Amino acid sequence: MFQSVIGQESQKHLLQNMVDADRAPHALLLLGNEGVGGLALALAYIQYLVCENRQAGEACNVCKACNKASKFVHPDIHYSYPTIGTNKVATDFVTDWRKALQENTYMSANQWLNRISGGENKQGNINKDECVSIVKKLSLKSFESPYKILLMWLPEYLGKEGNRLLKLIEEPPENTIFVLVAENQEAILNTILSRCQLLKLSPIDKTLIKSALLEKTTITEVQAEAIAQLTDGNFNEALTLSQYNENDNALMFLEWMRKCYNGNGVDLIQWADKIAATSREAQKYFLRYGLHFLREFIQLKLTGNPAQVRLQNSELDTAQKMTKVLEIDQIEPIATLFNTAIAAIERNGNGKLIFADASIRLNKILRRR
Repeated sequence: MFQSVIGQESQKHLLQNMVDADRAPHALLLLGNEGVGGLALALAYIQYLVCENRQAGEACNVCKACNKASKFVHPDIHYSYPTIGTNKVATDFVTDWRKALQENTYMSANQWLNRISGGENKQGNINKDECVSIVKKLSLKSFESPYKILLMWLPEYLGKEGNRLLKLIEEPPENTIFVLVAENQEAILNTILSRCQLLKLSPIDKTLIKSALLEKTTITEVQAEAIAQLTDGNFNEALTLSQYNENDNALMFLEWMRKCYNGNGVDLIQWADKIAATSREAQKYFLRYGLHFLREFIQLKLTGNPAQVRLQNSELDTAQKMTKVLEIDQIEPIATLFNTAIAAIERNGNGKLIFADASIRLNKILRRR
């Protein structure tokens, strides 16, 4: 339902109005960064389309159509998404798909692919067989709803196979609706883009992320505030970080900086071993925390006023200690180093090698006085 979607108020109203005016486009593309709610919004929109008793811009959530749509088992709503393996199609993974949606409609592609690959980090795609399956499904008459609906999550994974769907998207059977949810516009065929009505989504406001975290998790208000500052409007990442927020990142960060400053090779390798033993999400969180810390450190360095810095007491103590050894011109190369390491982790790089390399480079930056 729309009320379960965090933010995106203007986009919600637009979708509601299109359905109410019986002007739903036959092909709609929701475009937004990971974690802003494209999939959640698409699911709410589809349920609103099939609802038998819409009320004040919201699906009733009690009719037969809503009951099936909310459980992702409506016979006229079809789902397509990246899969793994030769000749595999979406329905081969439908049980995993339904469970994943029940757990988190803000999930990332990496989380989904890891789920269906057993954590082996395999490459996914939407292949030829899936495209053929889509054409067959949409050629059938609807069973219960006035509409036949296809929700495709991440059409970027189609590649050139998307050409197989062009005619169907351009001239669909009567009352057939495509809803595509994408994160990277540049990876989608222009011929598909030109056939869709585009609706762009916004990063979620920090205050909304904080409120949603307090509602959905057991973390404290202080922790929710800190996470909201770190995640740049990505609620999926905020949910993930909420699982790792108990660590004392200020002390851990100070320990790393101290070891890198001293430059003892054995210590650096041992530290890289320790953090590499944590999950990829925890590793990314630590580095994102480092970026947040550096932003606040700059403010402290420039103003000398702790009251203007968004750090907790222990973090502020760490920052004040570091003002003696870290200068402003060293911040940019460190931030670049952290961002590079985050990207490497997201590409499933070896954590030990990533942090060992980052530690050596950080030592050179800190010693560049």
